[in-house]
Amino acid sequence: MPLKEMFPEADVPVVQMSIPTLDPQGLFNLGMSLAPLRERGTLIVGSGFTTHNLRWFSPSGGPDVAPPAASSEFDHWAEEAMARGDVDAILDFLNKAPAARQAHPRSEHWAPLYVGLGAAYGSGELHAKTAIDGFWYGLSKRSWTLT
Repeated sequence: MPLKEMFPEADVPVVQMSIPTLDPQGLFNLGMSLAPLRERGTLIVGSGFTTHNLRWFSPSGGPDVAPPAASSEFDHWAEEAMARGDVDAILDFLNKAPAARQAHPRSEHWAPLYVGLGAAYGSGELHAKTAIDGFWYGLSKRSWTLT
């Protein structure tokens, strides 16, 4: 979906990669191994929602319905942790973030972030800028540009 928005003409070559594990450190290490590709101009995209609990999905309230408090709390924590470049906290989100298990009953929609973090962190520093924010049917759709 992000590529459709970024490149509506579909005029860029794309290679899709499966996530081989949901282990945060393993995915971060995988991203670090991709860092040289990024340095050569390859765009690395990790896609998923910042919160992904479909019990919060509220179609009857419309796309602009107020999010549940737990969705907002997790989104706010993630925004701050990324702004600080706190990779350790992001990797240990289940123990560090408020409402982590509610925000991600399963982590496959959060896991792609680890690959991007690893690729961006290849230099030993992380700079994250919110590219998309807000909520959609109660779910946080926050996304970052990582450098």
